[in-house]
Amino acid sequence: MIYGKMWCVVKPSVGIPLFLGACAVGSFAVHTMILNNTTWVKAFLNGNAAATASASASAAPAAPAAKK
Repeated sequence: MIYGKMWCVVKPSVGIPLFLGACAVGSFAVHTMILNNTTWVKAFLNGNAAATASASASAAPAAPAAKK
């Protein structure tokens, strides 16, 4: 283990829960910021992804017919 001597300073019964708690808080913060700062995630989670995809597909202009 690279950081084996760290456990001489910090007890594993304190360090491991602290590390896992910090990871959980960081992950929650990142996901909250993504949810708050994007529009498509909220629409996707509400089930509007299919409606958005079909609306954008029908709004696309059709290719002009080839002249002979």
